[in-house]
Amino acid sequence: MEENDIIPRYMGKLIHDCWASYFSYSNCGHGLCGSHLLRELTFVVETNRYRWARRMKRLLQATYKRVSDCEKKCLDDREYARLLKCYRKILELGTLEMPAIPDKPAGKRGRIAKSDAHNLLERLQKHEASVLLFARDPLVPFTNNRGERDLRMSKVKQKVSGCFRSEIYAHAYCRITSYLQTMAYKGVNPMIAIQMALAGELGGASSYHSCYQTIKK
Repeated sequence: MEENDIIPRYMGKLIHDCWASYFSYSNCGHGLCGSHLLRELTFVVETNRYRWARRMKRLLQATYKRVSDCEKKCLDDREYARLLKCYRKILELGTLEMPAIPDKPAGKRGRIAKSDAHNLLERLQKHEASVLLFARDPLVPFTNNRGERDLRMSKVKQKVSGCFRSEIYAHAYCRITSYLQTMAYKGVNPMIAIQMALAGELGGASSYHSCYQTIKK
C-alpha cells in the first residue's frame, strides 16, 4: 500500500473489509463493506443461531433498501437517529446473549482466543460510524464489490496467462485496464475509449463526440 502511494494520498472515503492496516490511514474516511458484514452475520446465524446477528443482518438489509429507494440516497437526521438507536439495542442484546470469553490459561502468551461471533460483535461496536457511513453520506456505497470486480479480471489474466516477465509491463497493463474501466463507468464503449486514447482526445464529452463521429464515418 505504501509503495503504490495511492491510499496514503487518498482524501475521500475508503470502503474496505475492516483490515486493521487500513485504519492506520487517518487522512481519509473509513466505511465498512456491507457485503462482507452480511456474509459474516449469515455465518454466525447459521452456526450459532444468535438472535442479535439475525436482527443486525435484517437491519442492515432494510437500511440499504431504504437508502437505495430514497431520492437523497441517505437518511435524514431523524431517521439516522432511529437507526442508531436500533443498532445499539441489537449490540446490547448481543452482549447479553454471547457467552463469556474464557480466561487465558496461566503461562500462555498472546491474545485470548475468541469466537468469530465475538470478534464480529466487537468490530460492530468499535466501528459503529464506519458501518453506518453509507446511510449518512450519499456518496458512500454500501459495498466495495465494484472495486473488487475491477480487480477480478487481473486475477483471471494471471491465472490464464501467468505473470508478467517485467514490472514495467505489469504497470502498463494496470494503467490500460484502469483507463478502460474508468471510461466504461462513464458510459464510453471500450473500442471508442481506445480510439480516443490513440487520438489524444481525452478532453471530455466534446472529444468523445468527435471521436465517435470519426469512427462512424
